[in-house]
Amino acid sequence: MKHSSTVIPITAVGRARPLLAVPETAAAVPQTAVPATGELLDRLGRPMTDLRISVTDRCNFRCSYCMPKDVFDKDYQYLPHKALLSFEEMTRLARLFAGHGVRKIRLTGGEPLLRKNIEGLIAQLADIRTPGGEPLALTLTTNGSLLGRKAAALKAAGLQRVTVSLDSLDDAVFRHMNDVDFPVADVLAGIDAALAAGLGPIKVNMVVKRGTNDQEIVPMARYFKGTGVVLRFIEYMDVGATNGWRMDEVLPSAEVVQRIHQELPLVQLRASAPGETAERWGYADGTGEIGVISSVTQAFCGDCNRARLSTEGQLYLCLFASQGHDLRQLIRGNASDEQLASAIAAIWQGRSDRYSELRASLPPDAGQGNGKRRVEMSYIGG
Repeated sequence: MKHSSTVIPITAVGRARPLLAVPETAAAVPQTAVPATGELLDRLGRPMTDLRISVTDRCNFRCSYCMPKDVFDKDYQYLPHKALLSFEEMTRLARLFAGHGVRKIRLTGGEPLLRKNIEGLIAQLADIRTPGGEPLALTLTTNGSLLGRKAAALKAAGLQRVTVSLDSLDDAVFRHMNDVDFPVADVLAGIDAALAAGLGPIKVNMVVKRGTNDQEIVPMARYFKGTGVVLRFIEYMDVGATNGWRMDEVLPSAEVVQRIHQELPLVQLRASAPGETAERWGYADGTGEIGVISSVTQAFCGDCNRARLSTEGQLYLCLFASQGHDLRQLIRGNASDEQLASAIAAIWQGRSDRYSELRASLPPDAGQGNGKRRVEMSYIGG
């Protein structure tokens, strides 16, 4: 079978960027079939229960921590449509992942609502059942720009809930961070539409950058307190190579909690599910909760249960991965379901990724994964 390479850009921010290949491994079919038993463990004993599917590498925002405009400009070369997995190919893979224990699928991007007829994919995924006959939990992460006009159709197709990225309530700060002059009012209207459509409980994710939007922490908490929306604060992460990440721009989650607690008293809550990324805190008066995701200062690799499938069929085992596994070759090379399922199993069973736990032991100049090029967040989703 001919080897192919995933092509995404390597660049120094602000400079013309050549297109260079990120290393990938052709997914191999093991000689002995691996049966789908409903549970699949990696080398550290972690089960695979969550699958994140990126449906597009395109986004209409240019947030500096994800798709900075000086890299993803008008000349940026996105993946050609023929390279993308079709909805039928995504659904086929999702069904095989479900056989290995996946219970939750999150659609992501880029901005997933830019993918034409995304409702059709959701409807196909909604028909999948686990080995025990249960439907999958279907969620979607969006920047909210198109949510107002699509919320009802997404719900009708079978989507259960949404997570909305929102980094500020201050319109000037928000426009600066999305870097396309998009108004915050339209995202808030999208959240209202999602609430009205029943796409809840809704989560709102705020990426916190010290010196950029950390002054918005308490106002955001006040705004969503008592609404049923769960606000989550995410430490600014060193994903990929284009966002110019610096440790001094990371505001530790502990400080986020402290700032809110001083104004709105909090009590710590138990995790709601194994492998949950967010540490939960409830308002002492019982009017809701917040979450903090501390992937920089407090790694949660130990129970990570998430696999990530790129829009062109590369399987990644970690958000900070420097190598993918090509499933598209097998799909388009007429592999059987048994062969595909066995290949997926072999990949997960060989997994030992724990970048966030190891980060603290790396030298300061090894921020890009000990010299290895890491995949961009915009390519596999957050």
